[in-house]
Amino acid sequence: MIRLEHVERTFSGKQGTVAAVKDVSLEIQKGEIFGIIGFSGAGKSTLVRCINLLERPTGGAVYFQDKDLTRMSEKELRHYRQHIGMIFQQFNLLAQRTVLDNVTFPLEIAGVPKKKARIRARELLEIVELSDKEKSYPAQLSGGQKQRVAIARALATSPEVLLCDEATSALDPITTKSILSLLKEINKSLGVTIVVITHEMKVVEQICDRVAVMNQGIVEEQATVQDFFLNPKSQTGKKLIRSTGEEQGSELDQDYIRLVFDGQSSSEPILADLILTSGERLNLLGANTEDIGGSAYGQIMIEKPSEEALRKIRMYLEEHKISYEEVNNDE
Repeated sequence: MIRLEHVERTFSGKQGTVAAVKDVSLEIQKGEIFGIIGFSGAGKSTLVRCINLLERPTGGAVYFQDKDLTRMSEKELRHYRQHIGMIFQQFNLLAQRTVLDNVTFPLEIAGVPKKKARIRARELLEIVELSDKEKSYPAQLSGGQKQRVAIARALATSPEVLLCDEATSALDPITTKSILSLLKEINKSLGVTIVVITHEMKVVEQICDRVAVMNQGIVEEQATVQDFFLNPKSQTGKKLIRSTGEEQGSELDQDYIRLVFDGQSSSEPILADLILTSGERLNLLGANTEDIGGSAYGQIMIEKPSEEALRKIRMYLEEHKISYEEVNNDE
């Protein structure tokens, strides 16, 4: 559905030329949720804006439905942009308009009659569970409610693609989870292809089918989320996966074992079993796991024990088919 071929975007200023996106080629399939992840300054937001040409690439081509957007006139581009919705980190709602009027705004621009636009807007407010807020103003809403309005507005013109630029970064963890669940339901029920820009592994884990890792304007690897989580190839990917602190990128200094859970029963006392198996106390260094439908997904990091205990742990993990890797920070 979306294909980027050797896309580049440079910016020129008094300090010289900065290459924000460098020779990026990737393909996003119809109906999938595709994540683009990287640390701050990686070029993610610039890349997503190249998809709908809010940022015009300085090189390469952007194909949507096999049409090269970079070769279109402004009139043609406006038509195709109606098929590509976008939501932002800061919501970008119109403060002087009610919730209903915010959702009808893109329909007004598209020339849809007012009565028809309001019917469509109310349908969308029902989808995002805000029917009771249609007369409210943005200042009267919580952050999560504002983002739901932004999602409804982005869906107003019935787009085939929804671009989400750090759409949950300004939200608390519980609200983030509810917004991601909403996006996943929209993808499933409406068949909308979703592109998610994020620096948070939790976002990728929860809703994405595939992921591309960016660093300094370059896509370093692409994989299914499961393959990426089990075996990241790039150094940036490994840092994202292994990050354990409040700030993304903070890594452990000591040698450790990373256990990866991709569907084991969440009722299994794996950590307790490892302690009994190894015969040693194990130092838990970090974890981020979730119980999804009775299965465990995520990872646990434990400090490497003595060689004899490590041998027993390896045997246990292999016997129970639990994916793991040993990380030596002195290498």
